[in-house]
Amino acid sequence: MQLAARRPVLSIVVPVYDEEGNVGPLHEELTQVAGRIGRSYELIFVNDGSRDRTLQRLEGIAEDDPNVRVIDLDGNFGEAAALSAGFNTARGEVVVTLDGDGQNDPCDIPALLARLEAGCDAVSGRRRRRQQAFASRVLPSWVANRLIALATGVPVYDCGCGLKAYRRELVAGAQLPRGMNRFLPAILGVDPARVAEVETRDRPRGSGASHYGLSRVAVVFRDLFALPLLVRRPPPGRGTAVALGAGAAGLVALALVAAARGWLVTTVVLVAAAAVALGVRHDVIRFADARQHGVFRVRRVLHGSAAPENRHRGSRILGEEPAADLRSALRRAGHDPLRSRS
Repeated sequence: MQLAARRPVLSIVVPVYDEEGNVGPLHEELTQVAGRIGRSYELIFVNDGSRDRTLQRLEGIAEDDPNVRVIDLDGNFGEAAALSAGFNTARGEVVVTLDGDGQNDPCDIPALLARLEAGCDAVSGRRRRRQQAFASRVLPSWVANRLIALATGVPVYDCGCGLKAYRRELVAGAQLPRGMNRFLPAILGVDPARVAEVETRDRPRGSGASHYGLSRVAVVFRDLFALPLLVRRPPPGRGTAVALGAGAAGLVALALVAAARGWLVTTVVLVAAAAVALGVRHDVIRFADARQHGVFRVRRVLHGSAAPENRHRGSRILGEEPAADLRSALRRAGHDPLRSRS
């Protein structure tokens, strides 16, 4: 009961990778906005194996601010895993995410919270006047977002916007394979009728360089074919992967027959269909592996509210344990990170 009383209302999760010049200003902005919101809160920075001085900057921030928790991952696992780590340790009734590069404006957070209070389960930012090159970033993103909305039925048209708000029960226990953060909130199985978008500001990056290139667009298009399966509840498992593999093998056999008979167009179509089936199988296996093994390892959790002798030991749920022990600790706390969502 005492632990529940200390739970914050709001958790703000920020994945960071080589953002030493941005974490300080972002912490100041988030602290100001959270103070104006007037609810108990925690700021969760997830250090995804940064190679610069990001972690050292975060250590100093956590020492001075008891509302800050720093999850230091044991390597670079990608943004999806960093978000999963934040979701697994967030204690608030509402979980807000935003990017660590300063492009999302924390002043937009109250607008997202207002839509949650109006009855939504998930609210996504939709950036206006994006501060990126049109031909290489904005246009491909526009096409991909509309295909994602078509494949999933979830009316979100800026999946790449890191500023999002969720009810905690929607994200608790999520294990997102690499790259699948691009399909939030659809990949969480949220009811499309309970999703909303809010127009938000897009700012120039505070410092440093972007970690994303045009190659990400090709990966998004590859994963699109798997989305109609991945958003189902319960999610597909290894039985589906076996069926997809058998289907791909059958398509290749038919393609060989078509090629032997000189049916060029039919051969190309069958080979393309087999490639799609194998791509979908790959994503289904990745999700099954994520549910079974998890997608991140935590080296330590830092928070200034801990006693000095325990400050680098982490919380009683996430600490320095290896992945298997970490999952056992979560289960003992009544929270299974590998369970299928229903």
